[in-house]
Amino acid sequence: MFDRPLKILFVSSEVVPFAKTGGLADVAGSLPKALATVVDHGLPHHDVRVVMPRYKMIEEAQYLTDFPVWFADRYEGAIIRQREIEARFQDGVKTIPVYMIDNYHYYHRDRIYDFDDEAERFGFFCKAVLELLPRLGWPPDVIHCNDWQTGPIPLLLKTHYSADPFYQRTATVYTIHNLQYQGNFPPEVLRLLELGMEHFRPEDLEFYGAVSFTKAGILYADVLNTVSRTYAREIQTAEFGQRMEGVLRQRAHELYGIINGINYHEFDPKTDPRLHRNYDAAGAEHKKENKYALQRELNLPVRDVPVLGLISRLYDQKGLDLIAEIVDELMRLDIQLVVLGSGDRHYEDMFRKMKARYPQKIGLHIGFNAVLAQRIYAGADMFLMPSRFEPCGLGQLISLRYGTIPIVRATGGLADTVTEYDPATGDGNGFSFREYDGRALYSAIARALKLYRDDREAWARLVRNAMEMDFSWARSAVEYLQLYRDAMEKVGARKGIRIA
Repeated sequence: MFDRPLKILFVSSEVVPFAKTGGLADVAGSLPKALATVVDHGLPHHDVRVVMPRYKMIEEAQYLTDFPVWFADRYEGAIIRQREIEARFQDGVKTIPVYMIDNYHYYHRDRIYDFDDEAERFGFFCKAVLELLPRLGWPPDVIHCNDWQTGPIPLLLKTHYSADPFYQRTATVYTIHNLQYQGNFPPEVLRLLELGMEHFRPEDLEFYGAVSFTKAGILYADVLNTVSRTYAREIQTAEFGQRMEGVLRQRAHELYGIINGINYHEFDPKTDPRLHRNYDAAGAEHKKENKYALQRELNLPVRDVPVLGLISRLYDQKGLDLIAEIVDELMRLDIQLVVLGSGDRHYEDMFRKMKARYPQKIGLHIGFNAVLAQRIYAGADMFLMPSRFEPCGLGQLISLRYGTIPIVRATGGLADTVTEYDPATGDGNGFSFREYDGRALYSAIARALKLYRDDREAWARLVRNAMEMDFSWARSAVEYLQLYRDAMEKVGARKGIRIA
């Protein structure tokens, strides 16, 4: 039993509210708050800190220190700046330091990713993180690494820093948020990491002729996890494994799945200032006022008709081609569809054409609008997520919180969080389908519409079921703390030392 609070370093390439391209930033901005404030066996609060790059768009970061880092056969300067995020809890507010590693050459650019020197940019970041901590005099119990940009950290700890007394008790956890993004680079990248070609072997870092930062994290971290139990199983198969299934199966006994959470203070229909009318599970009938306001905002006829919502990045992963397969049949029903998102031009144009064909039945906003997103979550009756694959998914968690019933493909985190409604027992919180097929999606929508129209009392019970689910970060944080302790015990056993 660990009888002291833990020192936890959370490492991510993006963190809300400072820099975001996807769900990783939401996790990195929320999970550390939950870890820092969760009630854990009566212990004092854990010491949680975050580290990320300091990108050009991040302003007003306070200077902390600077030092040279030997990297790529030269010294590169690491300037450390600091911002903070606040974690609110019942007894007050806790401040979490966010260290930002600044380097003009690597990070002062107009976007976060997609440059020719990504291996250098994030290889330097990983090296600078490990050089920073001794200068802070703060040896972490656990370094929690996230996605390919941080994959070299466990590798470097077990090679260059293996004899460093400062890191003798430090364990690593590596989280795969989306295996599609792997950080695969030419073999020359080994030189950046000061590693020899002996590491360029299939049983080590070599991956189909490249060096993979993701594979480095998978092989060298003490414990692995991904963001849902089902996705942890799926990525061990050829269908979902992105060619990594073999190495993941080798570590299957150390691969866990923990569902992401959402911030229940931010996403609360009872207090959300972005809504036209607040409500809770006991007064969910007021939800309808948000539907009427949403219809007016999107220039749709204001009627008590089932409204299906879709908020998504418009990419192939999201199953949008299934909607295209059935849209004409769907539009013959007495429903409305509201869509918010941006992404591939193909899908943006696809929805524009749908809107042009059915202007009185489809509301569309291409782009992102955070206020409109919350109004869709609150105002729609049902929420579509027909994803081809979905490691976790946040949309269905938010829709459940707002009593908007998810209709999802049973894959990844969608399968773990959405349970098919059973009319015989009244159990369940949504509707799902398994086959990646437009007809299967249509059937799930039809089941939802039938319940909505035929049995409003049962529908109201389903809405209450959804709103009473607990997918808060506090629940996930407890599971992560156990994962950290498992990793620490593994380090202790390997090194023959007691870690408690």
